[in-house]
Amino acid sequence: MDVLDLSRWQFGITTVYHFLFVPLTIGLSVVVAGLQTAWYRTGRQEYLRLTRFWGRLFLINFAMGVVTGIVQEFQFGMNWSAYSRFVGDVFGAPLAMEGLVAFFLESTFLGLWIFGWDRLPKRVHLATIWLAAIGTTLSAYFILAANSWMQHPVGYRIHDGRAELTDIWAVLTNSTTLATFPHVLFGAFLTAGAFVLGISAWFLLRGRDVDLFRRSARLALVVSLAAGIGVALSGHWQAQIMTRQQPMKMAAAEALWEDETSAGFSLFAVGDVENGRNHVNLQIPYGLSLLSTNTLDGKVEGINDIQARYQALYGPGDYRPVVGLAYWSFRLMIGFGALSALLALAGLWLTRRGRVPAGRWAHRAAIAGIGLPFLANSLGWIFTEMGRQPWTVFGVMRTAAAVSPGADVASVAVTLVGFTLVYAVLAVIEVRLLLKFIRIGPHEPEAEAEAATPALAY
Repeated sequence: MDVLDLSRWQFGITTVYHFLFVPLTIGLSVVVAGLQTAWYRTGRQEYLRLTRFWGRLFLINFAMGVVTGIVQEFQFGMNWSAYSRFVGDVFGAPLAMEGLVAFFLESTFLGLWIFGWDRLPKRVHLATIWLAAIGTTLSAYFILAANSWMQHPVGYRIHDGRAELTDIWAVLTNSTTLATFPHVLFGAFLTAGAFVLGISAWFLLRGRDVDLFRRSARLALVVSLAAGIGVALSGHWQAQIMTRQQPMKMAAAEALWEDETSAGFSLFAVGDVENGRNHVNLQIPYGLSLLSTNTLDGKVEGINDIQARYQALYGPGDYRPVVGLAYWSFRLMIGFGALSALLALAGLWLTRRGRVPAGRWAHRAAIAGIGLPFLANSLGWIFTEMGRQPWTVFGVMRTAAAVSPGADVASVAVTLVGFTLVYAVLAVIEVRLLLKFIRIGPHEPEAEAEAATPALAY
């Protein structure tokens, strides 16, 4: 491998690992805020116990997300300095806003929430967790605005060989951002719903706090199903945006080699990448045209035709991403997300009218289902970033031109191995901490009343 490949591997591993924590943090922040709101409005102790229990797990995940996210910032200077010099004026603006506005908001009010139990008035204390949740959501928006600019650059000009920001509002209201943000947000709620459902099912399986965790499980089922529907609708919108802005990515996602009207949605394909054709392609008739254009007879461009057009527009080169990776990551992303939503739908049916499923299989399925949205999220980002290749900034800067010119194979390889090992250790720590506090479970009401700083005093 050369420096470019190693740098891509390092950034990919860092990004995917970090994004394991991001959606859960976003989703859990709103779940915890909602539970505390229910306690504030009703005064019922079960809502307080659930707020503190899920709040502990939220804090562990938040801390790990902060630690793993910091490394990404440094990689722009270490491995991708050519990229940073070229687009720093544009790309750095939303990232600076994320740090100065969003992260400041979430970290400040999260600290007040942690230490404000029994020190702040209930209404003020409730406001702190909501402001922290808003800060977490804003943080995601600004980061997605930066990433969306790489997918669809707007609001800039090229001057003296560098990209300069001309319209920050255009960057923040990029059509790609407006489509991506709700998709990511619904994916975060789906992740939090599956997490809460799976852990609740673990308690129900063991007969611990059945009434408490049945309530928790029902909440998670509603959140998961609503989020699953939101993911599907926002994903449909995002696919249409992608078809217009990055047709090669959509063509690769469907292994569609030639321009086609009334194109079918591929379920399973075996292709010949070298010769640009499929040997086997099982399809849903008209599905791709409907997904991409909202019409049954819409035209969708194929890989071979786009390749020829891009060569005429950008010069000689291979503008195809890794088609097999784009194709299967797209399918698995949809499949794991849909399976998680179907699990929620089945759970709502099984728990209707106050019922608790008698079979252990339902609880075990919910526990196993924790991983489904995590897989869907990771595969979604792999598809998003790998499907853009060979561009770092689509149509403006190729990935090969973005890598640091002074980097050498040895140094990048050492840091790649080092970061991967450190992240493996952090993963073990995260899992052990979560399992420890899950096994402890929620405190009894009298213990809650005695805790001076309940978010930490466990």
